[in-house]
Amino acid sequence: MQLAGIPIRDELVLEFARLVDDDELAGRLEDCYGRDVRLLGLTIEERETIIRALVDPPQGLEELRAVLVAESAGRKRDGLDPH
Repeated sequence: MQLAGIPIRDELVLEFARLVDDDELAGRLEDCYGRDVRLLGLTIEERETIIRALVDPPQGLEELRAVLVAESAGRKRDGLDPH
């Protein structure tokens, strides 16, 4: 599966779903895993939830967090952050 353009190994998707503090997002990740979805779009709020969940990311999710943090910083810098 790809999240934010980053390929995530299948076995990490379910582990990742357990890390997020958002039942709806976790359920969506699990559902997409079960349906073998290859590309999952994320809202800005979901991206921020993922950043918080990956403060100390497990091996294999470091790049995802780095990309999301860089995107978030870019939105803030450009005045596009909704918060």
